[in-house]
Amino acid sequence: MTEKSKRLSEHRCFGGVQSFHEHASSVIGLPMRFSVFLPPQAQHGPVPAVVYLAGLTCNEETFMTKAGAQRVAAELGLALIAPDTSPRGANIPGEDDSWDLGVGAGFYLDATQPPWSAHYRMETYITGELLPLVASAMPLDASRIGIFGHSMGGHGALTLALRHREVFKSVSALAPICAPIRCPWGRKAFTAYLGSDESAWTGHDATALMSALHAAPYPGGILLDQGLSDKFLAEQLHPHLLEAACQKIGQPLTLRRHEGYDHGYYFISTFMADHLQHHATQLAA
Repeated sequence: MTEKSKRLSEHRCFGGVQSFHEHASSVIGLPMRFSVFLPPQAQHGPVPAVVYLAGLTCNEETFMTKAGAQRVAAELGLALIAPDTSPRGANIPGEDDSWDLGVGAGFYLDATQPPWSAHYRMETYITGELLPLVASAMPLDASRIGIFGHSMGGHGALTLALRHREVFKSVSALAPICAPIRCPWGRKAFTAYLGSDESAWTGHDATALMSALHAAPYPGGILLDQGLSDKFLAEQLHPHLLEAACQKIGQPLTLRRHEGYDHGYYFISTFMADHLQHHATQLAA
């Protein structure tokens, strides 16, 4: 793509192209990987794109291989972009010790606490480096970018959408961590990455961010799907808190609760078409 990036592989897929890339990130200070699906419509000009943020332990390949998204994206003319979930190779002591902190668990924020702050800068990486890189090298319409994600990535999608409304024109999430300051995953990550002062945490909590607003940031609506057999629902996810915050400021929210569905990619793939249609509709407006 550029002198600082290379294509690792490329595959024809539903008339479009699925590709995997690595580049030298100046923001992270390490090599980073990402994947892109370009629909067939991209052969004729710039297309809208949706960024997908994956959950804990995942990487840039997980969504593209498990979600079944390319067929629908090809029909709708949507590009898909999936970054990795954290830096890799930072050699921070303990970064591989647990699955919910460090490698595979960047939480899509810029760490302020050493040793994490040297490399764990996922928010600036995605919004300030990755998106401009891909948009400059591929036929994407940078004025029509949406974002969605799953679990930790759902947290990332919601918070980045609320923090960067000038970048993201649509947002949705599947089983997102809606109030990380109130759940074990979030409190562990925020303590490590942002420090023990909890006042610094609210800017990375979707419920807190929404509660601080006085008008709907996404008047076209936000779509959330949640499985009711999700083992993480009660302790970690708390969608009801975000639902209440949205109601308070008049933010349209479609929160669908599904009997029998769990936290995994069978659930994600079941409702993927609805999410891509949600983004296609809003990005076409």
